[in-house]
Amino acid sequence: MASFFRRQIAIKLAKTLQQSEEAFLPALTAVPVFKKQHQSSDFKLSLGPLRVNGILPSSGDILLQTEDLASRLKPDSVVESISTGHGVINFTVNRSLLAEKLLEPFGKGKDDQFELNSELFNSLKRGTTLVEYSSPNIAKKFHAGHLRSTIIGNFISNLKQSLGNNVIRMNYLGDWGMQFGLLGAGFNQFGCMEKLKENPLQHLFEVYVKVNKEAELNTDIKQAARDFFRQLEGHESQALSLWQQFREITVKEYQQVYKRLGVHFDVYSGESFHQDQAQEVLQELRSRGLLKTSEKGTGVVDLSPKADMTNICTILRSDGTTLYITRDIAAAIDRKEKHCFDEMIYVTDKSQENHFNQLFQILQALGHSWAQSCRHVPFGLVQGMKTRTGDVVFLEDVLDEARARMLHNMTQSNNTKELENPEDTAEKVGIGALIVQDFKGPLQSDYKFDWDRMLQAQGDTGVFLQYTHARLCSLMQKNEGAEAPTFNPFVLREQTSIVILQHLLRYDEVLYQSANDLQPKHLVNFLLKLCHLVASAHRELPVKGSPQDVAQARLRLFSGARSVLDNGMRILGITPVSKM
Repeated sequence: MASFFRRQIAIKLAKTLQQSEEAFLPALTAVPVFKKQHQSSDFKLSLGPLRVNGILPSSGDILLQTEDLASRLKPDSVVESISTGHGVINFTVNRSLLAEKLLEPFGKGKDDQFELNSELFNSLKRGTTLVEYSSPNIAKKFHAGHLRSTIIGNFISNLKQSLGNNVIRMNYLGDWGMQFGLLGAGFNQFGCMEKLKENPLQHLFEVYVKVNKEAELNTDIKQAARDFFRQLEGHESQALSLWQQFREITVKEYQQVYKRLGVHFDVYSGESFHQDQAQEVLQELRSRGLLKTSEKGTGVVDLSPKADMTNICTILRSDGTTLYITRDIAAAIDRKEKHCFDEMIYVTDKSQENHFNQLFQILQALGHSWAQSCRHVPFGLVQGMKTRTGDVVFLEDVLDEARARMLHNMTQSNNTKELENPEDTAEKVGIGALIVQDFKGPLQSDYKFDWDRMLQAQGDTGVFLQYTHARLCSLMQKNEGAEAPTFNPFVLREQTSIVILQHLLRYDEVLYQSANDLQPKHLVNFLLKLCHLVASAHRELPVKGSPQDVAQARLRLFSGARSVLDNGMRILGITPVSKM
């Protein structure tokens, strides 16, 4: 495994420079594989970090320092050769040992643990991670805009869990606030219980659109909405009963969509859970002298550095009702008490960055130092996500269309295998394609949705990942019984084999990078690169017709690639298919 080689090189450096091995591990990285470039070295040591940390003198010519240090290091049974670049020392490890150590776990039934115990992760914060994601508003159909929060939050949860954290997956529903005043007033005027039973979310959506239009023209509707919300906050039974009905209907409908996406939650929470605690927060802010009254009669917290009211956060309306942020403060405090998290991650679109900055500042002002371990992961907007049927895009429609288009593509292809359940395969491949298109770039960027590009079998797409995985499964199936518990690593000498092994060396680094910045693009691009390398190996490294020891070694290599592809896809939230 990569950590074995990293440790061996660190031992060599530690002896030469009379330092601890740990000092060198962060500066040692696997060399990325490039498409059209023959690459001999496997690891590189950057001298920059060693100079910064005082292991090497920070002054002086870095080229001379590089040459000097390289000349003092001698090859051995692990490191075959040592060379230098500008401020970098390159290490090439013994080829047989590289194959043996990297592919060893795949013969021991530890496929799903490959590189997950790397010492690179020792510096990561472990413990309990609470991830809040998806968080749609109840009484509305699941809009395609919520797709990003759902799949990003699922990825972060999967990643943290695979690296040994205890993860609490929370769906914090928008189930309170003035929108329910509007919906309640609207339902009393335009709602129909029969239609609510037939197609609940569609009917509530229609009512909401209608009442919003009416409210623009009619002040009585606005007043009725305010009255209904005040009744909710006052726990009046009729208003609460209607609200409860809306909430139950919605959660039931959402769970169908989550099931299709392969997403689950440990906790369904919501703003409504924290109405009473929001009052306690207001009391606490008053007692600390933090709650001020603005000229408009609203309750505000002054967050400006000079306390001159230039940066205020409104947390109470002039009629005394609470706002989203008031309930968010109460929710954060309640979660810390209930779940004792070591970190809490909120996944929402980037328009809410200021909201979370204010939330974390107010928590700090209330004396909650753990607010420093709270983090907002912002994401950009998806542009142009439309189905054939119209402009308002509900997620179910998008998933249906992804499945239908994928099914059409599969029936048109000459390579499609006989499948027991083609619809199920099309659904998994379609959802994988959605996820990969979303995850290829930085999360904060907006991106343009493109059906045709997303569902291409060639190129850097989710379909290509699934196709490669299915192809590897087919290869393993065709050669069932040919695999052996041991293999001869010496026969994996071709450059095509070596580059796959060199690429696998980077897997723990890619996971480490993703764990630090919570961006899935590193893992997506790593897996896509692996698929391109596997495609070349399929052509150049036949299993059938090769001598037994060569066939067994190649099968082990392909088995390792399949396993890493499977594990990586599952972390991304994609269910791999074995046939397509």
